[in-house]
Amino acid sequence: MTSAPGGTLDAGFARRGRSTTGTTPAANDRPPYHGRAPAGVEPGAIDRRWPGEREGPGFPHHDPRSDAVSERRSPTIRRRRLGAELRRQRESAGITIETVAEQLECSASKISRIETGHTSATPRDVRDMLRIYGVVGAESDELVQIAREARQKGWWHPYSTVLVGAYVGLEAAASSIRAYEQQVVPGLLETEEYAGAMIRAARPDFTADQVHQRVRVRLGRQSLLTQDDPVDLWVVLDEAVLSRPVGGDAVMRGQLKRLVEVAELPNVTLQVLPFEVGAHAGMDGTFTILSFPEPSDPDVVYAENATGGLFLEKSDELQKYSFIFDHVRAAAIRPEESIAHIAKLAEEPLWKWRPRSSPWT
Repeated sequence: MTSAPGGTLDAGFARRGRSTTGTTPAANDRPPYHGRAPAGVEPGAIDRRWPGEREGPGFPHHDPRSDAVSERRSPTIRRRRLGAELRRQRESAGITIETVAEQLECSASKISRIETGHTSATPRDVRDMLRIYGVVGAESDELVQIAREARQKGWWHPYSTVLVGAYVGLEAAASSIRAYEQQVVPGLLETEEYAGAMIRAARPDFTADQVHQRVRVRLGRQSLLTQDDPVDLWVVLDEAVLSRPVGGDAVMRGQLKRLVEVAELPNVTLQVLPFEVGAHAGMDGTFTILSFPEPSDPDVVYAENATGGLFLEKSDELQKYSFIFDHVRAAAIRPEESIAHIAKLAEEPLWKWRPRSSPWT
């Protein structure tokens, strides 16, 4: 990947006819951003996207991955898009949620959840709602069809008991993913051995079958990086991620080598945020920003916590996290230097430098 501080980012937007106004932190060797600026964020204030599956050097065929998404047709994003359109139609008709609920003989909360994409709407619900709004004919038929498609099961549905289905659905539909990770390698980049070791350590209450299912889903998600139309992935890893030997020496060395291999993909950018940086903009925790190819689909931030995670969609929240990511990746070392550093750690790992008798162990 070739890039240059400053001008490259604005040039990427200029080629797409976007405004290049706005400022960014002085970045370390950043590729052009090919995604869409989040709501409320000036195009010049952000930087790239993420990835699916392909066979080749460093990416051997793995059966679980072959079951994964091969195109961005997520029922989750359809449900979200349908809800936004139903809300627009209701507001254009000047009708309140309470009025709709009364005519459909349901709760106002159900209508609200349909409009926010948190609940699926049946084709009959959609047809009845549109009739109230005065929408008929081809426009109504198209939205009813979207409702049918939104009720289809995603590839991850059989594993819904062991993951956050909403996140996987949005991830499958994303055109770009930007993430900052403090503690572990992101699931899209994990080896099977690392994923198993991490899940067993983080969830000692899980059975062997539950661990196996989670690992299988994680490997399946990785097809997003190498499919025909791969997602663009930009990850900033805190150096702590590379310093903790999850699964032991051999497993962690293998994981570090995998990171070097994945970074060769043209749609993947990896950076390391070194300890020497000290305090930084991402101190509050791990997060992921998902962007979508359609301008009508607003970006989503997923902030992880011990109970799963929180989805943030308001424009001020998106602006805040884009700002944080921009500053975190600007503080990190350049992508090429980051990969060289990871490759060196695979040969001379940090955990080998500290004797077992150290007071810090």
